[in-house]
Amino acid sequence: MIDTLAQLLRQYAIVRAHSVALSVHLSDEDQCVQSMPDASPTKWHLAHTTWFFETLVLLPHVADYQPFDRQYAYLFNSYYEALGPRHPRLQRGLLSRPSIDEVHAYRNHVDQAILALSLTNNNQVAIDFEALLGPLELGLHHEQQHQELLLTDILHLFSCSPLLPAYHPSAQLPFQEQTPKQWLALPGGIVLIGHARSDPKQAGSEQPEFAFDNETPCHQRLLQPYQLASQLVTCGEYQDFIKAGGYNDPQWWLSDGWAAVQVLQWAAPAYWLAPGDPRRPSDAWQVFGLNGVHPLEAHAPVANISFFEASAYAEWAGSRLPTEFEWEAAFGTPGLSQMLDSVWQWTRSSYEPYPGFCPRAGDAREYNGKFMVGQQVLRGASLATPHNHSRSTYRNFFPPAARWQFSGLRLARDAA
Repeated sequence: MIDTLAQLLRQYAIVRAHSVALSVHLSDEDQCVQSMPDASPTKWHLAHTTWFFETLVLLPHVADYQPFDRQYAYLFNSYYEALGPRHPRLQRGLLSRPSIDEVHAYRNHVDQAILALSLTNNNQVAIDFEALLGPLELGLHHEQQHQELLLTDILHLFSCSPLLPAYHPSAQLPFQEQTPKQWLALPGGIVLIGHARSDPKQAGSEQPEFAFDNETPCHQRLLQPYQLASQLVTCGEYQDFIKAGGYNDPQWWLSDGWAAVQVLQWAAPAYWLAPGDPRRPSDAWQVFGLNGVHPLEAHAPVANISFFEASAYAEWAGSRLPTEFEWEAAFGTPGLSQMLDSVWQWTRSSYEPYPGFCPRAGDAREYNGKFMVGQQVLRGASLATPHNHSRSTYRNFFPPAARWQFSGLRLARDAA
């Protein structure tokens, strides 16, 4: 147990330092603004992840821990109803106080208390080490989730500025052209889905040890034979959809998707700049990303599209979106690329509990299960996903109209 704690504390130092490193490129003003209800200010992300460790690790399990500021429990709780009232989500951008410096002081206070856990046996402090290991590990993965949200939220914020500033010139991953796209035949049949460590029969699995509760339990699914595209849909392919009038033709769209197109006036992915856009005049399409505005790369994976747009494109292309079970079952198939390193991939699966699902016990019970309605599952990872945070069983989820995430698509179709 002590070895496990030491390993988690090493990871803790790395993960916490990375969050701060992500904010280095931002001004104090950048870190305080909330660009829309679904996004949060950088300062709030830094404080909320600290609140998580203070509230779920230190306060319940370290007898002599003193909170940095008891008012922060109200300011930085996100959605944990059982842990008390909280500041309204829509008003996070109004929190000019505490200052950035005070938030960093809060982080340092909590970090010192967490990193001192390895010394507490000598200090004779009453600590239930076994009970705190689970929340501590969950907190690390929770912070990695917020590291990705920090980047997607700041990109949305910067997209609202006529200046279209770059977060950092080298922030976007360089794109490497793939081999010609193919349709890969998958046999279907009965497959195991979910994190194998939840099933004693799969104890020898090479999957990472950690999984969120929504990835469990491991269970069987019956799949019909199907085909999956070896690569993601590209910007050039998506351009063809636009040129063909895809955003003006209701036959390709789900009803709610077509309504969103009309109300929100979608005509292209979220951060595409059409020729002649006054913010960056050009004769050709351009794309705004974390590295600023650049010419559209036809062979790069299309990103920042909603489930509705992904579904419409697939319908127009004579294909469909894969289910999350088809995606997971195909993982590791020879010839299948861009599964974890480019964009999250929309699936046709609604975000629902697996058979036998049980929420995580304790204060983190509200972590995932309460959101299992009205959302779609995305699989894979993106260029903003932290290192070592992705895995084949990971179930990301967002409302079908969400476009500010690095989300794209891979095509599927029934076996011929």
